[in-house]
Amino acid sequence: MKPVYRYFVQPQIDTDTKTIFGYELLMKQMTPEGWRLPESFSAIDPQITADLLIATTKVLSLKVRYLSVNVNREQLMTTTIAKAIIKSQEQLYPTKLVVELTEDDGPQQYTIADLLPQLRSFINMGMQISLDDVGTGDNYFKDIQELLPLVSEVKFALQNFNREFKDPHIQQKIRFWRAISAEYGLRMVLEGIEDHADNRLSKQLGIKLKQGYYFSRPQLLKLPQDTCPA
Repeated sequence: MKPVYRYFVQPQIDTDTKTIFGYELLMKQMTPEGWRLPESFSAIDPQITADLLIATTKVLSLKVRYLSVNVNREQLMTTTIAKAIIKSQEQLYPTKLVVELTEDDGPQQYTIADLLPQLRSFINMGMQISLDDVGTGDNYFKDIQELLPLVSEVKFALQNFNREFKDPHIQQKIRFWRAISAEYGLRMVLEGIEDHADNRLSKQLGIKLKQGYYFSRPQLLKLPQDTCPA
């Protein structure tokens, strides 16, 4: 039986204006236990990813400025997926497609120098680039400093840390990335807002763009004639 994949949609909230400013597409796989994140995004046939992205963006008629899609370095450099990203931007216009570069590892290692031509080509086609999971893994400042002049957004994920949000160490990291985003003129999105206390503390830290279960869980985006269970 072929594996079944679908995109789920989660809103991104501007808490200053209390409006949705964008959505993020999150791919999941149907398993006997229900919808789960794939074990490896790079292991998915690139044609399956490309076809699903095109089909998904074709049915979206969002009244928002931004739609984000997660792409790792391996996928970014795969011609089939790159063409699908371009097709998706054409379908979504005037909504901007935000290519959210994740740190999910693939079998082949790519340097930032390898990525730059592809990222610049996306930008020239009207897309934006976002750096996911800053401050963790391969996305520490020194590792991605060269990319910052190209990107429009950085995302800091609270769920990547074993410490609570109230931990001063976490708050110090958020202040650092808020300063970096201000210096480079970037949007900063704080992910993992779980409850009212998280929302209140993030406001005290000057964060207005947020994402998390406190606002909405990811919702299955069904395709035409779809029989997949929610």
